[in-house]
Amino acid sequence: MPRDDLFFEPASLSTPEGLREAGLAHNPVTALVVPRPIAWISTLSANGIVNLAPFSFSGMASQSPPTVFFCPNASHVSGGDKDSLANVRASGEFVFNLATLDLCKAMNRSSDTVARDVDEFDLVGLEKAACRLVKPPRVAAAPIALECRVLKIVDLSDEGGQPNTAVFGRVIGVHIDRSIIRDGIVDVMSTHPVARLGYLDYATCGPVFQMERPGVTTTAPAKR
Repeated sequence: MPRDDLFFEPASLSTPEGLREAGLAHNPVTALVVPRPIAWISTLSANGIVNLAPFSFSGMASQSPPTVFFCPNASHVSGGDKDSLANVRASGEFVFNLATLDLCKAMNRSSDTVARDVDEFDLVGLEKAACRLVKPPRVAAAPIALECRVLKIVDLSDEGGQPNTAVFGRVIGVHIDRSIIRDGIVDVMSTHPVARLGYLDYATCGPVFQMERPGVTTTAPAKR
């Protein structure tokens, strides 16, 4: 028996009437590509003000050389680019901090809409740690932090009525808490990384399993 699929064109859900016709309470598109890693981005303004903000449209773009990306979409409440985007345009640097379960409340609070001269580290009570190769500080409590140099900034479509931008950064320095390295393997699961689902939902990683890629024989890391 064929499956009963709901099909819609995303633009059709731009009005309450369109949602009702589809039998939906909210547009589900952002809840369909999940889980999404949270890029907890620290930057430094030209005036020396530190900014910290989370972005769930993010991820790893390539392995060699290591490249990450995040999307500081929409505008600042006062108009213009969001602080993170304005800062990376000016400085060419940022830090990608790992958001973990024990830091998720601070991560969420750092997403608050505040004035441009507010330091979110101070706002949410987080300690800064100096980086080696870039000027923005990292989150001291984050078990993993990636120092990044901007590789490319891509201005995406604004058809939805807001600017959308992707920032790609080359990872030039890596900080890992030694306590999560076991038998030469980084045990990221022990940090309980937080990911964004849809709506107001978040998650941590569940059971881990391994699969070898077809035609590739590898030795699996020892069980921890």
